[in-house]
Amino acid sequence: MEDEKIIELYWKRDEEALKQTNLKYGPFCYYIANNILKNEEDSKECVNDTWFKAWLAMPPKRPEFLQAFLGKITRNLSLDRYRKSHARKRGGNEMEAVYEELEECIAGQGEDTQTDAIVISDAVSVFLKGIPHDARIIFVRRYWFADSISQIAQRYGMSESKIKSTLMRSRNKLKAYLEKEGIFV
Repeated sequence: MEDEKIIELYWKRDEEALKQTNLKYGPFCYYIANNILKNEEDSKECVNDTWFKAWLAMPPKRPEFLQAFLGKITRNLSLDRYRKSHARKRGGNEMEAVYEELEECIAGQGEDTQTDAIVISDAVSVFLKGIPHDARIIFVRRYWFADSISQIAQRYGMSESKIKSTLMRSRNKLKAYLEKEGIFV
């Protein structure tokens, strides 16, 4: 079913919207959740929570890109669940590695405020548009989808060292860009 028809079902408050959303985007959202949580049950719950959040958001929101809209909800729910479950413990899993890698670029902003998050998010979006396509794809796979280095290398037929060096260069460029924009870390 086309996205516009699915969105229209949400607007009509037709429960068929949930079924069609799950059919079309269930695996995509599960992939995002499971990359973050590494737990089948928690990932499934986050996907179900995504459908609920989408149901509450539409209307009044009418997403331009349904897949991105649902992916963002899933990612945020998964990150919230991850933070809650790891608040008192530090582990050696992929999300810890992702957070540690990005700390040098975007951590240390002090109190997290919604305004800071919006400013940083906008700056990162502009930054990503300005880097080469391959570097952008690798950056997004690592820091948005939380893919492991080996997953990215395998997906794009590159060596792990190439992926690591591309990510390091991108993080260094991001840090310099944020500082140039007056966003100090």
